[in-house]
Amino acid sequence: MARDTKELLKKVRKIEIKTRGLSNHIFSGEYHSAFKGRGMAFSEVREYQLGDEIRTIDWNVTARFNHPYVKVFDEERELTVMLLMDVSGSGNFGTQQQQKQDLAAELCAVVAFSAIQNNDKVGVIFFSDKIEKFIPPKKGRSHILMIIRELIDFKPENKGTNVAEVLKYFTRVIKKRSTAFVISDFMSPAFSDELKIANKKHDIIALRLYDKHEEEFPDLGLIPVKDEETGLLQWVNTSDKEVRQAFKAEALKRNAILQDTFRRSGVDTADIGTHESYVKPLMTLFKKREGRR
Repeated sequence: MARDTKELLKKVRKIEIKTRGLSNHIFSGEYHSAFKGRGMAFSEVREYQLGDEIRTIDWNVTARFNHPYVKVFDEERELTVMLLMDVSGSGNFGTQQQQKQDLAAELCAVVAFSAIQNNDKVGVIFFSDKIEKFIPPKKGRSHILMIIRELIDFKPENKGTNVAEVLKYFTRVIKKRSTAFVISDFMSPAFSDELKIANKKHDIIALRLYDKHEEEFPDLGLIPVKDEETGLLQWVNTSDKEVRQAFKAEALKRNAILQDTFRRSGVDTADIGTHESYVKPLMTLFKKREGRR
């Protein structure tokens, strides 16, 4: 076995052990409550009992037996979970414990393991400013491990980010209503129309990844700053207070516009930084959804 394949499998195993443990002990109950199957499947008819809702009466059977019968429904448990994963250049940014790309891989794995424990199907769309790869939804551990392997090892063709593009594609290829996690830093051209359309048909959750230093410069003197998506290198004087304030104001404005876009589209969202554990923001998100049910 080639050395890099060995290294890759070691990484996959490490992520599996960590994220499976989290799914088992922390997330599985929360996930189940937050993402119950929405549909109702017809199961059987039985005789009417006091307290049954009138609207569940099956009038055909009732007429046949001259006695009221009601339809019984089971909740359709099985869901399709889609992971829309940003693999653009800015994922390589990370000045804290980890890069955004590493964080994204773990987040995907946690959601995927929680989903298969719940008997849900999981599929992935990798995107940059184009659709890079589509893995159709399936069940099972080996499918999830294949996804994790791809997450770690994937080399995108393009470096830009276009969220509108992936939402359009997703709405087109996934016909059945599904729950979709968009995992990105959302540094992208406008996508509010596409988000509204996608969230009407599906249930979209936005997991915004960020690095503290994309939002605030520390005082480090004159530093080179490279835009991972355009490859442009700029020298920035971080000792200049005005430069730091302008940078922070720009970041705050960008985030406010983003939060407004999510709110208007009715999309649940969590902000997850490279400097922190994702357990708390995810749990808060799941609990918020649970409370609304």
